[in-house]
Amino acid sequence: MGAQGLVAVGVPPQPLWLLYIKLVILVLALVVLALGAYALSLLPYTSGGAGGMDIFIAILSFLVYGTAGALELWAPQYFFRIGALVGYILTVIFWLAAWAWSASDASVWLHWVGASSLGGALGGCAGIGAIAWILSIVHLAFFIRACVVDTTTGSGQAELGQVKAEVPAQQHQQPYPAQQPYPAQQPYPAQEPYPTQQQQPYPPQ
Repeated sequence: MGAQGLVAVGVPPQPLWLLYIKLVILVLALVVLALGAYALSLLPYTSGGAGGMDIFIAILSFLVYGTAGALELWAPQYFFRIGALVGYILTVIFWLAAWAWSASDASVWLHWVGASSLGGALGGCAGIGAIAWILSIVHLAFFIRACVVDTTTGSGQAELGQVKAEVPAQQHQQPYPAQQPYPAQQPYPAQEPYPTQQQQPYPPQ
């Protein structure tokens, strides 16, 4: 049942607050994107570094959580759970790499004279990225749980690599023919009254 729930098509029954977690992650990703771009603007001659990684994970979060949320709300029949699962796992991994790298670089730049702005931007990316990483782990765990405990898979939803079986149309029962009314009974003819028999008087003895 668990494997079928993870590869089925359709949105699993899940609490509404998971959608709110998606929205929070998207907002945090937008902040990280702005801070990462600001950090890169302070180092115009670098090819990326931690700031580039922050921009990458922000864009990846937009693609994964934005697409998943839109499909859940407006096109649940095209929601492939295995694809969403892979995307969620990748965001967890890259959020961890992004905030750890940003924290490492921020600790270095903060000790340089005149680089406090760069260190602060990377430090902000590290802190916000750590929060987004925790939220993405929570979202992933409850998404897997919702897929595993889903009992509707296999009966009403198609799975990857399988053709959705068409349900034959139910045969409508033919209505019973209307019973013909019984013919009205003809009234019996009136019986002729029996002739009254007059008793003959007995002869005198």
